[in-house]
Amino acid sequence: MSKKLAILTVLFFGMGIILTSCVGMQVKPTSDNFKTPQVALDSVQLSYYEGFWYYGGKTETAMGKAPKGGGSSPVTLDFVFEITNPNEYPVSLDSSQFFLFFDNYELRVVNDDNQMWIPAGKTNYKVLHVTLTPFSTYVKFLLASKELALKRGDKPWDKITQWWTGLPDMSFPIDLKDGNFTFSADGVVKVVPVNITYP
Repeated sequence: MSKKLAILTVLFFGMGIILTSCVGMQVKPTSDNFKTPQVALDSVQLSYYEGFWYYGGKTETAMGKAPKGGGSSPVTLDFVFEITNPNEYPVSLDSSQFFLFFDNYELRVVNDDNQMWIPAGKTNYKVLHVTLTPFSTYVKFLLASKELALKRGDKPWDKITQWWTGLPDMSFPIDLKDGNFTFSADGVVKVVPVNITYP
């Protein structure tokens, strides 16, 4: 064996030992060392918007067949979250949930069970898509917010009109309340509460 080949063999063997040692030294997740991941709302983006309109069930259509109850203009909001993992090991975002409010009126609950892995010490972005219509919002308004509307003197369709026309400028407060983002790592679970006002 030549001297050069012998040196290379020693180098490769040494590197193998170092790599094996690094793998062996990887931090194992425990309830004591599991640092709380950080959840921040980066932005709310209007990804689909048709303005504000609705029609009743008796309206004639020029082509095709309209739904029996009528229709109303859908909007889709993208809630972009910044998820930071401060740990020395990857963690999984297992589920996300929050209640969506406009002007302190509850509109719907948002759930997402699509798993996302965040590498050690890194930041990922998680996007939750939420679609609303004036009709579904009106129904929720009557079921969950009737008492608040009476107390404030707000009329449901007036508020809905204000929201739908104000969405491009985000001209009213949007709240995410009683939210929970559930993370796990090697069987260790941590739930991060989320209560955010945007903007």
